[in-house]
Amino acid sequence: MKKTRLVYLINPKADCFTSKPLIFNKVLYSPLAGLLQIACLFPEEKYEIILTDENIEPIDFDLKCDLVCISAMTSYVKRGYAIADSFRRKNIPVIMGGVHPSFMPHEALEHADAVCVGEAETVFARILADLEMNQLKGIYKADTLCDLSTMSSPRMGLIKRNRYINKTFIQTARGCPSACAFCAEHLMNGVNYRFRPIADVVEEIKSCGDKSISINDVDVFSVKGRTKELLTALKPLNVKWQAAVSCRLAHDEELLELAAASGCNMLSIGFESISHSNLKSAHKMGNNPDTYARLIEKIHSYGMMVFGLFIFGFDSDDEDTFCETLKFAIDNKIDACGFSVMTPYPGTILFYRMLQEKRITSFDWDKYDQGYIVYQSKGLTPEKLWQGHKMVYKNFYSYRSMLKRYPYFDKRSKGMWLLMNMFFRRGEVSGIDVPHPIIDDDTKLLFMPSVPMLPQNEGWRDIIANASFP
Repeated sequence: MKKTRLVYLINPKADCFTSKPLIFNKVLYSPLAGLLQIACLFPEEKYEIILTDENIEPIDFDLKCDLVCISAMTSYVKRGYAIADSFRRKNIPVIMGGVHPSFMPHEALEHADAVCVGEAETVFARILADLEMNQLKGIYKADTLCDLSTMSSPRMGLIKRNRYINKTFIQTARGCPSACAFCAEHLMNGVNYRFRPIADVVEEIKSCGDKSISINDVDVFSVKGRTKELLTALKPLNVKWQAAVSCRLAHDEELLELAAASGCNMLSIGFESISHSNLKSAHKMGNNPDTYARLIEKIHSYGMMVFGLFIFGFDSDDEDTFCETLKFAIDNKIDACGFSVMTPYPGTILFYRMLQEKRITSFDWDKYDQGYIVYQSKGLTPEKLWQGHKMVYKNFYSYRSMLKRYPYFDKRSKGMWLLMNMFFRRGEVSGIDVPHPIIDDDTKLLFMPSVPMLPQNEGWRDIIANASFP
């Protein structure tokens, strides 16, 4: 059967070093997992799909397509809006989705014919039916969460695989019970874990053809029994893999042993802060800074790297926080780190709290990149926060630090360690040297966020219900 419609999937360019081809003309991480999942929702016998990641190639604005689909996060949604406006001027319908449009659907609808809110799987049949009738109807919001046993494998063949270092992302679960105040996951995908059948995960890994994959879950150690089944199934596949874990089960010797035996070479952990009060304020209940050092040592003992994530700008942070965090990361030989500035993403509980306290100083979404300061911290001036963030990055990825942290004598991958550290040194350290203006601008919040799933915490529900324009 001849395909009758051409669909153009677009990932807008992000001004972020992990999305830039800095080494070997490759990007560190492919940002396309969501779009590849959307692609499989179009019946192949009828729709031809073309995908462009603007981070590695230009958009073809002259393409004669029947539909444009754009996925965007907050920091590059304005670029997504500009792309959408360009195609709509040519009378080509545009659908927008992803995290930012899901929380700001009325804003996104100013630039699109339709907005998909939350998980697309349960509403996409309606979208396609309306598309066939040329009657796209604004906001499409799922009433239920997706049954992951019905989830199709993403269309991996659509991407230019030679342009990414980490290119294959396998999702085995959705949802997160941690409900951190700064995170959107539990408001987007729910507070209960939902799992794909392990047989489906195994088949997807086999068919992708890669021997190095990333598991795209919030916490691959989510439920111990299920995790043991998954890791046991991964072992015969002879793949190397990396994934995120929470501190809650990351101490478990049995899971760490199974992870190493099944090919894990790196675990990413959101330590966030070495302060108990900061973690409590963010509702990061599973973290205990007193156990961080032992956890890192334990993971290293199994030959796995640790990628640590830290946030600066909590209300209890002061000028000593930066040196204390840097010393901790270097002394404990964390293999690589991502250091961020606290960012109140629209729709998160943190956003509503800061909105209520009139502490957000900019609604310019371009600046929501975890580097600019878009709010007023209680313990630090914007200048001190920016300078401290810059200092930590430069010193952590200095050659002196790298020599001290290098895994000389254990089984951690030396090549992967060097690649990660040189990529971050070249990308983030050089990028953060460019002065980020301290934000205090005239941008206005034109649309209030609309949370896809209300939180279970009654106090948080009240904060959302009583939110008002600044």
